[in-house]
Amino acid sequence: MASPGSATPRPRPAAPIRKPLAILHISKKEEEDRRLKEAAEQAAVEAKAQAAASKVQPKPSFEGRSTSNDMEGLTMADLLGAAEKKREPQAVSSSRRQVDDFDFDEEAFLAALDENEPIGATGDVVTGTVIAHESDGIYVDIGGKAPGFMPKAECGLGVITELKTRFPKGIEVQVLVTREQNADGMVTISCRALALRQAWEKVRQLEKDGKVVQVKLTGFNRGGCTCDLEGLRGFIPRSQLEDGENHEALVGKTIGVAFLEVNPETRKLVLSEKKASTSAKFANLEVGQLVSGQVVSLKPYGFFVDLGGVSGLLHQSSITGGALRDLREAFETGETIQALIMELDPGRGRIGLNTALLENQPGELLVDKAKVMKEAEDRANRARNMIRQKEQSAG
Repeated sequence: MASPGSATPRPRPAAPIRKPLAILHISKKEEEDRRLKEAAEQAAVEAKAQAAASKVQPKPSFEGRSTSNDMEGLTMADLLGAAEKKREPQAVSSSRRQVDDFDFDEEAFLAALDENEPIGATGDVVTGTVIAHESDGIYVDIGGKAPGFMPKAECGLGVITELKTRFPKGIEVQVLVTREQNADGMVTISCRALALRQAWEKVRQLEKDGKVVQVKLTGFNRGGCTCDLEGLRGFIPRSQLEDGENHEALVGKTIGVAFLEVNPETRKLVLSEKKASTSAKFANLEVGQLVSGQVVSLKPYGFFVDLGGVSGLLHQSSITGGALRDLREAFETGETIQALIMELDPGRGRIGLNTALLENQPGELLVDKAKVMKEAEDRANRARNMIRQKEQSAG
């Protein structure tokens, strides 16, 4: 025991405790071991999953319950993975039928296409059978899924009052499709449009052939007369009528006409009586024929000769085989001459004449024109023989 007044001894400081450092060191090592273990477990789980995916999963058995031995070696990740696999949809069976496996009847398929194919495009000519009448038109079976309808106004040229008489049921008709099928499959057809098309085609062919046709005058106006030709309305100007000054008196008469203009697009049909007269005269002429006419005019390039309603041209190159300084050395206006026809063009109304072929030697016409004209018939025969021989040699 210390005496009073003596100093109290200080306690010695305790040595530092190192146990917590050891615990921290152990904790770090455990953490590192744990991470390595988790990585190894994760790798094992992935390997098992890959192996399970490559094998067919066995059907689960319900014959007995799982024992603890069945669960040995499995981790929680393994159990969760198995549950996810159970929820995956099963693969689609490879035995599903392909398109090519179905029965296919090609003939039936083509027949179905034909049955539903639209009948009649605009502008087509089709044949059908009348099956029904309405007050405003008729129905015609043309082979489509619905009949074609022909309005009364399209049943023909002119006015048709009795449809049932003109188109009895069962009669076969040829029509033109004027409008393609609607939503119900019905098309609009026309006899009138077809008749007009055929009429224009026929008239164009008549014009091409240079034909003269007979028409009946049905009316008149200030400019001329109207007529009917193949169901088409034609017009003849007053200047193209032989009696144009009194054209109103011609209504009801039948005259011969030729074509001046035929235009289906503008529906213009212009005819001429005078041209028809010329065409009729052309019909009596031929190449190589000897004709007689009167010189009616003198032009720088030759003479125009009236051959009785038609004019022929005697070109300066066809007058004589000699040297011609002035056309008046050969003929004068009003003089009657004879010449050979060497060219005929009814379409353009042209006739080419020749007097040089009537000469026995070049220039004879200029020296003794009277003798040449007097012997013209015999000389024309000789000229025709020469022309024929040249054609045979050329052929």
